[in-house]
Amino acid sequence: MADRQLRTVLEGGGFFEGPRWHEGTWWVSDFYRHQVSRVRPDGAETVVVEVEQQPSGLGWLPDGSLVLVSMKDRRLLRFADGELTVHADLAAHCGGHLNDLVVDAGGHVFVGDFGFDLMGGGAPVTASLKRVDPDGSVTVVADGLRFPNGSVITDDGGALLVGETLGNRYSAFDLAPDGSLSNRRTWAQFGPEPTGTTTEEVLGQLVVAPDGCTLDADRHLWAADGIGGRVVRVAPGGGVVDEIAAPEGLGVYACMLGGDDGRTLLLCCAPDFYEHNRAPVREAVLLATEVDVPHAGRP
Repeated sequence: MADRQLRTVLEGGGFFEGPRWHEGTWWVSDFYRHQVSRVRPDGAETVVVEVEQQPSGLGWLPDGSLVLVSMKDRRLLRFADGELTVHADLAAHCGGHLNDLVVDAGGHVFVGDFGFDLMGGGAPVTASLKRVDPDGSVTVVADGLRFPNGSVITDDGGALLVGETLGNRYSAFDLAPDGSLSNRRTWAQFGPEPTGTTTEEVLGQLVVAPDGCTLDADRHLWAADGIGGRVVRVAPGGGVVDEIAAPEGLGVYACMLGGDDGRTLLLCCAPDFYEHNRAPVREAVLLATEVDVPHAGRP
């Protein structure tokens, strides 16, 4: 595993998520400051929009408008021309907070939810993956997922990969131009599927807890390991071929490849992911380093 130096891009966050590289700058959600920001490579931050019910996944529709998750009211919002509107209400299809998303070339938004009350100590249950079409209509396209989280679309647009944070795996689907999914399969398996009736039991069985992720030009994934304090580079099948550890005392909960050459890897770090610990303080940081293989695919 290569020895890389991490540099600080931004400090003082509540909990950073959904990092993206778009039009020459980083974009990131902050759960507990309730905002989506642009962050220049030199660390200068500009708040783009405030989201009262907690922002998460970010993406862009073909018309250039920003779509973003509003977690607690389980809505997908659209931000354009300075106005924030509801693109889709997904509450009827969610068992927990709405979470991360990815947008395909046709403007179909794929988004998952927690499935249960993670922060309130609920019993882990499976969740579904939803597709929101350009007209705002919602379709459940896959179910039985163990906490569907960070997702990517391959550079040819033909496959969707989704991390199952509590499932020790990534699942893959063939993706058609109309947004339909087929041929569900396991893309990477890190260990046996966990069992248990509490989050603590399940977490104790995870080898890798896939969180936010990004695809490179070799079709390997850089994935935040939500329990391991690291990002891992994953080959198809689940082999971990590289890893970067966060500084002591920090976890990594999302990552993204960007920069002018696509080789800068941004890490969203915080001491833990629990709301009661993170919301009152400003201890989240964005860190970055350089890798060899550039970004590919979506987001």
